[in-house]
Amino acid sequence: MNRHVNTISNRLSLRSPQRDSLEILARICDILSLEKDGDLQQAIETVKSEFSTVEEFERDFPSLCFALATGVGKTRLMGAFISYLYLSEGIRHFFVLSPNLTIYNKLIADFTPNTSKYVFKGIAEFSCNNIVFFVKHIFATTN
Repeated sequence: MNRHVNTISNRLSLRSPQRDSLEILARICDILSLEKDGDLQQAIETVKSEFSTVEEFERDFPSLCFALATGVGKTRLMGAFISYLYLSEGIRHFFVLSPNLTIYNKLIADFTPNTSKYVFKGIAEFSCNNIVFFVKHIFATTN
């Protein structure tokens, strides 16, 4: 078992669906190279060989979607994913896109240290290192 998955799951008290999703992300990171301009066709074939339900990537880079029920803790899972990518892959910059102002304001609070729902509570590396988060809200207009 991946030590980062165990550490993050325990520190963030992940529920089973969250831990399962984190284990999938960890496996994807094990079997794919996270390099820029990688072979997308080879990547999808590699992922399909282990996860038969994957059909394609929606973008021009490996992209994954995890379906979780309401109230399971998608924001906590996002924090777990970011923690994993930071600890195991050394990724330090993350872009979070929010669909509306309510969620935008919630995300700002969730990513602010010393708030009640801080998503990295228990991840010591986040208290002493500079991690850059850019939370963006896109305003949609209709004519």
